[in-house]
Amino acid sequence: MRRSLFRPIAALLLATSLTAPAPMAFLGAAEPASVAALVKAVDIPYDSFTLDNGLRVIVHSDRKAPVVAVSVWYHIGSKDEPAGKTGFAHLFEHLMFNGSENANEDFFKPLESVGATDLNGTTWFDRTNYFETVPTGALDMALFLESDRMGHLLGAIDKAKLDNQRGVVQNEKRQGDNEPYGLVEYAQLKALFPEGHPYRHSTIGSMQDLDNASLDDVKNWFRAHYGPNNAVLVLAGDLDLATAKAKVQKWFGDIPRGPETARREVSVPSLKAPVDQVMKDRVAQTRIYRNWVVPGLNDPDLIPLDLGMDVLGGLASSRLDNALVRKAKTAVSVTAGVQQFEKISMVEVTADVKPGVDAKLVAKQLDDLIAEFVKKGPTADEVKRAATKQVAGEIAGLETVGGFSGKAVTLAEGAVYSNDPEKYKKDLAAAAAATPQSIRAALQKWLNRPAYRLVVEPGERTDTDMAAAGGSAREGMSPAWYRNPKYAENGKFVAPAEAGAAMALAMVSGQEPLVAPASAGATSRPLAKVDRSSPPKVEDIKDLTFPAVERATLSNGMQVVFARRTTVPTVRVSVAFDAGNAADPKAKLGTQGLMLSLLDEGAGKLDSIGIAEAQERLGAQISSSATMDRTSVSMFALKANLAPSLDLLADIIQRPTFAPAEIERLRAQILASISAENAQPRGIARRTLPILLYGKMHPYGVPLSGSGTEEGVKAVTRADLLAFHASWIRPDNAKIFVTGDTTLDELKPLLEARFGRWAAPAAPKGEKLFAMDRMARPARIVLIDRPQSPQSYIMAGQLLPVKGLDDPMSLVVANEVLGGSFLSRLNMDLRETKGWAYGAFTQAPMLRETMPLYLVAPVQTDKTGPSIAAAIADMKAFLTTKGIDDEERERTINNQIRSLPGSFETSNDLLGALLQIDSLRRPDDYYEKLPARYRALTAKELDAAARAVIRPDDFIWVVVGDAAKVEPQLKEIGLPVERMSIGQ
Repeated sequence: MRRSLFRPIAALLLATSLTAPAPMAFLGAAEPASVAALVKAVDIPYDSFTLDNGLRVIVHSDRKAPVVAVSVWYHIGSKDEPAGKTGFAHLFEHLMFNGSENANEDFFKPLESVGATDLNGTTWFDRTNYFETVPTGALDMALFLESDRMGHLLGAIDKAKLDNQRGVVQNEKRQGDNEPYGLVEYAQLKALFPEGHPYRHSTIGSMQDLDNASLDDVKNWFRAHYGPNNAVLVLAGDLDLATAKAKVQKWFGDIPRGPETARREVSVPSLKAPVDQVMKDRVAQTRIYRNWVVPGLNDPDLIPLDLGMDVLGGLASSRLDNALVRKAKTAVSVTAGVQQFEKISMVEVTADVKPGVDAKLVAKQLDDLIAEFVKKGPTADEVKRAATKQVAGEIAGLETVGGFSGKAVTLAEGAVYSNDPEKYKKDLAAAAAATPQSIRAALQKWLNRPAYRLVVEPGERTDTDMAAAGGSAREGMSPAWYRNPKYAENGKFVAPAEAGAAMALAMVSGQEPLVAPASAGATSRPLAKVDRSSPPKVEDIKDLTFPAVERATLSNGMQVVFARRTTVPTVRVSVAFDAGNAADPKAKLGTQGLMLSLLDEGAGKLDSIGIAEAQERLGAQISSSATMDRTSVSMFALKANLAPSLDLLADIIQRPTFAPAEIERLRAQILASISAENAQPRGIARRTLPILLYGKMHPYGVPLSGSGTEEGVKAVTRADLLAFHASWIRPDNAKIFVTGDTTLDELKPLLEARFGRWAAPAAPKGEKLFAMDRMARPARIVLIDRPQSPQSYIMAGQLLPVKGLDDPMSLVVANEVLGGSFLSRLNMDLRETKGWAYGAFTQAPMLRETMPLYLVAPVQTDKTGPSIAAAIADMKAFLTTKGIDDEERERTINNQIRSLPGSFETSNDLLGALLQIDSLRRPDDYYEKLPARYRALTAKELDAAARAVIRPDDFIWVVVGDAAKVEPQLKEIGLPVERMSIGQ
């Protein structure tokens, strides 16, 4: 999990105190704004105070939306765990979601009811944090819950909860270990850190330690480390200092201090000599790793190192990308970055070897490039591009007050790790001052030391590697069933998109002190007690006010759809085409994916490297993507650089070169990504199930990744790419969607100049034929053997007799109760009651035509058959004897209504809504009218919507797992079981 030191830059922009640099002309006519100019005005205004019990509180006012981010950071993580107690910090992250003395159920219940968004909790080496963004009227509820688990937790923890969460953690571990390269972290930590080093064990820790922990052990760990004096509370959003002081004092003021957590001295270890290791794993490509331990995030060398790693392998135009991927073509992907922690950090460089190329050759090329870069350092232009790219990326990601990377996080991290909420200002000043010389000096100081050199090759895992994984595991995030895979279908990094954290409310009596009366640091005076006999009243929560949707038409007939959002000086553009994965030619499946990947690999007068460098100089990000129904080329731009960024976007869309050499390079990368999908349990299931449901000839009968098939990608010619572009990527098949800090009057001339004269080609426009064949697709279990899997990946589906164009709102809401939320019937049964899964859910994707219903449940191997049987039983009960009850209906409806303002907090959220409105032919006021429609729904109507279309006995089940262990269980279910090979 890489920490970017440029994260706070966006926070300034969110505070509306940024003076935008003057606009620049395109590509060299004028210099882009300097990093120093961008960061000079950065400021997140805040106030702070400390309660008598030591709780530090930081308050930032942001009135852009009626929401408040609540973020509680405990300065305790896995590095603080003593021998024999590993995994306690992560275990407590789970336990603290399972209820407290005055709210003794899953905490998700009250927060879901009030419409919380961006809610979760995470544990890492240095901290444990909990966060949620709630409507302003629900702030008291959030503070009540956070304070209750801080000061009133232990009376609610019993052995049943402890045992349950141990099981959840074990399934979390299995889920991570089951991924390709899933055992690498264990090997890295063991090799890089000596025995006894705080960072040597991974955050989940030893399963043996957790299994051996008594209830008293666990409670004593909490008493020692989770007091208010070891925590920071950040409130960011729609409130002022006076309100914050009164509410925080009320809810947290009577919690006694806890003991002071001892802070160990932590050294930065160095290997005495290079360490070489080879691992086998069920992976598609050989991956080469190079790792070094470097100083923690308060060391002045960290910012130069971070910039240096971006130049080496983080930028699209990085040294490694240009040398190994574009020119030598010996690797299909490369990375370089710094994982930054409080006391140490870790540099990691990787290269995925192109199939058929000698890994030893690539390893030598990689080492030579690293050595040359360390010796000579970056150029001034590289430094500026790296800094500008990171600044722009942070602006894109930090338009929120909370969540994983909002302003609350920026302030909290500075306070916890550096005792300075404004640490980001020092980091940004250092980044602006970085030079090729300072970066080279940091690289030479730390990367001239011996490296840990790991190679992971395709093959069966060894007993030694699997045994090493048995004792510890990876970082925990609760819950991870929303987690995106580390790599998306096209092999590109995807930031985590977790949502949810178990929270609920029920009243119980009794209270156990946080610390014993004689504990060091306990307050000596009596404290007034707040009444916790009932939850606080939720104040009025206003319905969503959706921004005005404005429209215009260019001279060639292209429609423009615009909504203004002035929170930050940025603009987002999406040029959307009525194509999508459904338009991919069946004869050569993967044509669209290859075409899209080539758009920014040469266009107009720029080649691949030129386009990458242009985006970095402008701070723009241009990407292409496809859903099942839509194909989009999207852009994020700084407002100051909007015009030249649009120049680049227009070239990429209208004038791609499809250079033969680039076609072959990207073809190899997509073939490698398909192989990677076929090595990943999730990827295998997502490639298999849609074809089983729809058939190969239906537009939706394609792999969900959109990457196509190996045969199809190999067969695509340049003429095919040109023909697809002419049929689908054309002005009479496109609309332009824009959100951000501009006006339609400003925007239309810019778009007219770049798109208004774009003429449709002579070729006919593409068409999609939606016609179901009559082939029978009976319910069955399709088993795909993946030996050595510690977990089975279950994905099931059926086709529904509804279309997205029908607006099946009642069905979508009913599915929230069945499997769409953390508190759903399916997840609570398989995860919380039975402990067989880390998460289980159902989803009804809103496709324009025939919609599917998917069920996903990664489960422990020995419970594969029982999990399918339990899921079927849960669905049948839901559809017959145990329909939606009044509590479920009220909670779900309240969540749907109250979460809307937080759901459209950012320009990107708003852009997605505009695209959805258009694709599904909704009216512009669709979202504003939703609350009234939700309120009118009854439990009976929701039951009827689900019962009319869901057929539990008709699911097709895909199971990816160890067939020798799983198949006997499957035969007991009563459905036909058939074997299928990976990629079949």
